[in-house]
Amino acid sequence: MIEPPVLAARGLRAAPLLASALLGLAACAGAPALDQDTLARAIAAPHRSPANVARDPYRHPREVIEFFGIRADSVVVEILPGSSGYYMEIVAPLLKDQGRYIAAGRDAAAAPQYLADHAKLLARLAAVPQRYGKVAVTQFNAGLHDIAPAGSADFVLTFRNLHNWVERNETEGALRAFHKALKPGGILGVVDHRGRTDLSQEAQMKSGYLRQDYAVALIEKAGFRLVATSEANANPQDTKDHPAGVWTLPPTYRLKDQDRDKYRAIGESDRFTLKFEKR
Repeated sequence: MIEPPVLAARGLRAAPLLASALLGLAACAGAPALDQDTLARAIAAPHRSPANVARDPYRHPREVIEFFGIRADSVVVEILPGSSGYYMEIVAPLLKDQGRYIAAGRDAAAAPQYLADHAKLLARLAAVPQRYGKVAVTQFNAGLHDIAPAGSADFVLTFRNLHNWVERNETEGALRAFHKALKPGGILGVVDHRGRTDLSQEAQMKSGYLRQDYAVALIEKAGFRLVATSEANANPQDTKDHPAGVWTLPPTYRLKDQDRDKYRAIGESDRFTLKFEKR
């Protein structure tokens, strides 16, 4: 069940009409693609948190949003945006007039720290209804829930999550949920830490890195077709052999002050950015 943020924060269910409204939005067409000026203003908007703005040189939001092809009337589901809401605070305001942004967040089975973060997300949405009042919130946990009405989403986007699902053997369920939510020909956008090709996926599983060829094979097996790749988030300085895996690098800095300047100079991880179409 999809819930607007204020209702979700109170533990209430949304009216069934919301699902119908989402399906209607998905059927709409004709809105122009986001022009560069509109997208630039959204990225430069003063409501964005300083912590998120600091990540822009590594995450390249303009290039990524343009690569995926989001339009003003798109129905976009982001998987686990979290309370930081890096892409949410850019994309949700862009879609509030003609499209729909859906935050597929945690369910009640999540660990306490994730439930606490989900509560922060709901509070953030409810605090600024003029910006986030049309955001819908759904539950995500592998394949246990519908993240949007079946066949309603133009885009499902996931950022730096796939490696976790692979490690926990949850990939099949997650991809099934994405496939169900997307309309025919809908787009699945995936960004994750790119692993080494000279090591097996098993050998680097605990490091947080994911081989690109391994990811593509998994996703195509689930009923998607790879249509494009982008190097917007590539980082050739990432040697992918750090003592605490990908979390050695910013913004996590798992080693804290040990060699911090060294890892700051490397920047965030080397990442693949993949665009799949629902078959």
